[in-house]
Amino acid sequence: MSVKQNPDEVKDAVREKYATAATRVTEGRASCCSGAPGDGGAADPITSNLYDAVQGAEVPDTALAASLGCGNPTALAELRPGETVLDLGSGGGIDVLLSARRVGPLGMVYGLDMTDEMLALAEENKRKSGLTNVHFLKGEIEEIPLPTNSVDVIISNCVINLSGDKDRVLREAFRVLRPGGRFAVSDVVVRGEVPAAIKRSVELWVGCVAGALSDTEYLSKLAAAGFEDAEIEVTRVYKAEDAAELLQAQGIGACAIACEVDGKFVSAFIRARKPIDTAQP
Repeated sequence: MSVKQNPDEVKDAVREKYATAATRVTEGRASCCSGAPGDGGAADPITSNLYDAVQGAEVPDTALAASLGCGNPTALAELRPGETVLDLGSGGGIDVLLSARRVGPLGMVYGLDMTDEMLALAEENKRKSGLTNVHFLKGEIEEIPLPTNSVDVIISNCVINLSGDKDRVLREAFRVLRPGGRFAVSDVVVRGEVPAAIKRSVELWVGCVAGALSDTEYLSKLAAAGFEDAEIEVTRVYKAEDAAELLQAQGIGACAIACEVDGKFVSAFIRARKPIDTAQP
């Protein structure tokens, strides 16, 4: 079950973390959570090893270094030439740039982020990539600055978890999708009960753990927003040793809690579709 957090407190913590991550990459240091070479840090069990060598070669090094996701939505979403794609919480732009290559010059990919430092890094990565079918927007995923019925596919990489109002995010995603449009995101999902100490931690919320919905909650919220054909595909299961590493980094008593979360947190690919016959106000 999800735990209520002060949305403003969560948002400020998220903004601070991602601004710091972008600054570190811009300065030539590894992101604080990516485990990328250059700063001597251990790889984060959630964000590491998500992209293969071929995909890594398709984007600037700084886009890969700034990746703080929990999956690889562009590898699982069925993007087609000419489509319009929106990435919620686009960060340094890695999934935007990979998607832009998939949809081709007749397509368009928007990246939406609220952090100035990440947007600046994303614009620089766009310049380095040479891609012209990319546009980055400043804004919040709870209030998407795009018209109703304007995109074919929504992707996101471990960002919806970070919102203090997930229902509003899903309603907005539904609004901007065209009838028949697809919701295709990577996120962290909880299976079973999780210790309250973890769910209450804003730091872990920012790290994509405490904000995670259960699988049944996610499907229920998608249905409430109007989506159909929703399904969850598990892509990575986090074991006790992964939890111990993450909790220790957050200053939480890892030994006492790690076994209680063994196998309960997973990365998943969440699919859903906006009905073709949807009537919009």
